[in-house]
Amino acid sequence: MPIMTSESVTEGHPDKVCDYISDSILDAYLAGDPESRVACEALCKGDTVILAGEITSRATADHEAVVRRAIRDVGYTDPSVPFHAAGVKIVQLLSPQAPEIAHGVGGDGRTLLARGAGDQGMMYGYATAETPELMPLPILLAHRLTAGLAEARRSGRHPWLRPDGKTQVCVRYEGSRPVAVTHIVVSTQHAGDTPLEAVRAFVIEELAPAALGEWHHGGIRFLVNPAGTFVQGGPSADCGLTGRKIVVDTYGGIARTGGGCFSGKDPSKVDRSGAYFCRYVARRIVEQGLATRAEVRVAYAIGVADPLCVEVETFGTGDPADTEIYAREFDFRPGAIIERLDLLRPIYRRTTNYGHFGRPGLPWEETAVRAGMVAEPAGAP
Repeated sequence: MPIMTSESVTEGHPDKVCDYISDSILDAYLAGDPESRVACEALCKGDTVILAGEITSRATADHEAVVRRAIRDVGYTDPSVPFHAAGVKIVQLLSPQAPEIAHGVGGDGRTLLARGAGDQGMMYGYATAETPELMPLPILLAHRLTAGLAEARRSGRHPWLRPDGKTQVCVRYEGSRPVAVTHIVVSTQHAGDTPLEAVRAFVIEELAPAALGEWHHGGIRFLVNPAGTFVQGGPSADCGLTGRKIVVDTYGGIARTGGGCFSGKDPSKVDRSGAYFCRYVARRIVEQGLATRAEVRVAYAIGVADPLCVEVETFGTGDPADTEIYAREFDFRPGAIIERLDLLRPIYRRTTNYGHFGRPGLPWEETAVRAGMVAEPAGAP
C-alpha cells in the first residue's frame, strides 16, 4: 500500500512572505488599472527586501507602503529581530515590460479574446474525488495544519507561536483511495522561553485533532520540531524568494506541476491563468462523473492565443476520448480564461497562502453542480 506525502508552509515562511509581497504589489496595480502588466518578484533576507521584475501600468503604487503592510499582515512586527515591517530596507529593481512581449500579448490593439499568451510553456490542473474539495488528501491536511498554526497565533491563545513554520502529512492509500494518516511532521517557530514539551503538547492535543477532523486517530506518529528548538526563523534567519513553493501552491506532488510559479504575475501570464483554468476544467470533469481523477494539460506559445494542445489524463477512471472531447469544448485562449473567471481584479493576495486550489471563494473553484447547472463548456454563461 503506497504512502503519499505532501508539505505546506505557513504565511511566515520566508518564501511565502515573498509570494505575499509579490501578490500584494500585483493587487495594488490591478486595483488602479485592470490592464496592468506585472511580473514582480521579491527576495527577503535579514533587514532587506528586494523587489525585481517588470511592471507596465497606467496606475501608480507606493511600493514601500505595500511591502510594509504585507509584512505587517504576516506578523513580522517585532523590532528586536532584523526582519520587521517598520525597519526593513527596500531595494527596487523594476522596469517596464519588454516591448516585444507587450506587442505579442496585445499591444497592437487586439481584443481581449484575440490576445496572445504572455509566456510559453505547459500548465496542469488536477482534481480527485477523494475529498469534497476535489483535492489530494495529503496536501489538504497539510494546509489545514499550517492554517491552524496561524489561527492559534493570531487568536492569542498561544502567544509563544511565531510566524514561520512547516507541516508534512503522510497518508496510506489502498489503490487510489486514502485510508489512514500515518505520520505528521510539524516544525513551528516559537518564543525562546517555550519548552519543546509545550510545543509538542499543543500540536498533538489541540492542533492535529482540529485540523485532521475525521482523519485523526490514535495511531498517528508525530514528529514535532524534530530538529529541536526553532527560535530563529523567517527572513531574519533564512532567505526567501518568490516562486519557490510551487508544489505547495498546487497539489503537493500528487499531480504534475507546470514550469512557472503564480505569485506576482498578472493573468496575461498563462503560468498563472492557464493553471487556474486547467484546475477549473479538471473539477468539472470529476463533478460531471466523467472520471474520479483528472489531470488537464495545456501548452502555449508566447504571443499566440490558441493553445498548442489540450490533453486529459484520467488514470483509468474515465474514458480518455470522452473526457478529452469534453475538455476541448472549453475555450483555453488566455483572453477567454480572463473573461470567464473575471481575473482582472485584485484577488491575488487571497491566493498566496495555503494553496491556490481547493479553497472556497476563488473563481476557478466554483462548482458546476448548483441550481440545476449541468456541464457548461465554452459558450455557457
